[in-house]
Amino acid sequence: MLLIKNGYVKTMAGPDIENGCVLIGDDGKIVSVGTDIICEGADVIDAGGRLVTPGCVDAHCHIGVHNSAMRWEGADFNERSDPLTPQMRAIDGINPIDETFELAIKHGVTSAVTGPGSANVIGGTFAAIKLVGKRIDKMIIKDPVAMKCAFGENPKGCYGQSGAKAPVTRMAVAAMLRNMLFKARKYAEDKDAGKEPAFDMKLEAMIPVIKKEIPLKAHAHRADDIFTSIRIAKEFDLLLTLDHCTDGALIADELAEEGYPAFIGPSFGGKSKIELANKDFATAGVLHAAGVPVSIITDAPVIPLEHLPMCAGFAADAGLPYEEAWRAITVNPAKQTGIGDRVGSLEVGKDGDVVIWPSDPLKTIGTAAYITIVDGKVVYSAEEEK
Repeated sequence: MLLIKNGYVKTMAGPDIENGCVLIGDDGKIVSVGTDIICEGADVIDAGGRLVTPGCVDAHCHIGVHNSAMRWEGADFNERSDPLTPQMRAIDGINPIDETFELAIKHGVTSAVTGPGSANVIGGTFAAIKLVGKRIDKMIIKDPVAMKCAFGENPKGCYGQSGAKAPVTRMAVAAMLRNMLFKARKYAEDKDAGKEPAFDMKLEAMIPVIKKEIPLKAHAHRADDIFTSIRIAKEFDLLLTLDHCTDGALIADELAEEGYPAFIGPSFGGKSKIELANKDFATAGVLHAAGVPVSIITDAPVIPLEHLPMCAGFAADAGLPYEEAWRAITVNPAKQTGIGDRVGSLEVGKDGDVVIWPSDPLKTIGTAAYITIVDGKVVYSAEEEK
């Protein structure tokens, strides 16, 4: 058992608790959250009045499939041989023995949804993982968690620049996605009817999308691309998340009507392509005010994953309410990616992923954790690093 006491606890499931405690059982699950918790025989960490929060969660990144050390050898996140690769699985490309995992843990990010990049119209499945471990099979929270698809400049730029291979236009991107969805729907219907169609690995991978078991994870920056993703999701009655959503503030009222969750970012850094013309940390606040469910993402390695709390702080400074900024990197991404039963808040029965901070990372740029705990085990301690 592990007892954290004397902390300012942000549960993200209710009011903050001054002089709060979190008790984690031997199974790594939270047993109790409150005040004046006593557990004989438990290991005790005195937070000393420090801020205590759930581990941070990134809803969209490429950690592990894009390694830090070598640009090309490390680039396992885009299978550029074919614009339609739903059969690709993030777990087959993730390298947990990469410094980016340790850096994320050091800065309080304990879970991430990671997977293929956006070169392909359909890139493959994302997985939700813990960021501690040597073997990806033992780090999985949920797999698959979403099917990546992409609109706009990236698939056009990867395949269409010479005009020799589709997609050359946005129309082709949408048409190729539709064609795959039509085939997958028919394939699933035939299987359900006992017709035993010839095995097709691509179509097999699309069945969870067709059956609304996982969402399409739509890379879309420009407003028209966002609307195209929504149009297609409605046509096929699919789940959908709006990833990046750079033009979101321009169409906030429309997106509020639709109700799909928006994963905003990466908002830090230069505007490296045309689609990013409206990139702004204010976007998250505008969308939240309109009623759109919002999470903040790094798209790591675009922004290194350890800077997720910093991005939330910048969003708060640009208009997202402070409490919502915390929600945007904890409970919101957990719920919106289907892992809210495990992570994202400090509640009885959830995983014991807890961060003790020396100062508020949303208010002090670059703040590393004082202690990071994953599944009830201390995995980083600033005191031990000295």
